[in-house]
Amino acid sequence: MPRTYLVTGAASGIGAATTALLRERGHTVLTADLEDGDIRADLSTAEGRAALADRARALTGGRLDAAVACAGVAHFAPVTVRVNHFGAVATLEGLRPLLAAGSAPRALVVGSIDSVHPTDPEILAAADADDEAAAVTAAQAAVDRGEGHLVYSSSKAAVSRWVRRTAPGADWAGAGIPLNAVAPGVVLTPLTRPLLDDPATRDLVERAVPMPLRGHSRPEELAPLLAWLTSPENTLVTGQVVFADGGADAVLRGDRVW
Repeated sequence: MPRTYLVTGAASGIGAATTALLRERGHTVLTADLEDGDIRADLSTAEGRAALADRARALTGGRLDAAVACAGVAHFAPVTVRVNHFGAVATLEGLRPLLAAGSAPRALVVGSIDSVHPTDPEILAAADADDEAAAVTAAQAAVDRGEGHLVYSSSKAAVSRWVRRTAPGADWAGAGIPLNAVAPGVVLTPLTRPLLDDPATRDLVERAVPMPLRGHSRPEELAPLLAWLTSPENTLVTGQVVFADGGADAVLRGDRVW
């Protein structure tokens, strides 16, 4: 049965690939992005997040079957935690009333294998407390002391922690809405191409994210997983961070976590 989806970050990468697959399967997909799509919204701001929810309500008549939060950035700057954590959480929380009115509602956010790498405890504590101002301050402090790389990993760890803590609650599982995250490894996108084209940085990337199964992935390889997790077929999986990373998590963390 055709469903209505909303995909953020739909202009490129995993968001674009997921949108294309869902449309091929006959579903209606509303797209949201910073400068293109059915909804244009800056998810680094409170105004942009509110505009996304308001426009989605208007376009769907208040009913949405699935939401896929793909929008993300990877800058060594506070905007990364604004978009990747607070923007993603606000997106899914803002769309939750529409999902509750939908058919077999499902929700998902795209995380990252980087969530298992070192993080900044101050950023994570602020994110856990839903204190965006403190998270931004902590992110800028990390940048100032030369640890800007921690901002991205912390933003992805924070949103993964939010999924784990939130999914079993009354607003999500209690309302019959599975909520999950997918954590890709290195995905071949315009964002990663410059890193992989340079031999020195490629070596660093491959040591940080070893992917023994098939190597680096394409966005199109992630799309079927996102589609299944947000389909009516998924009746039991919730609160999970599903690593679609070619084995990187297993290499990096071994049998300590499963």
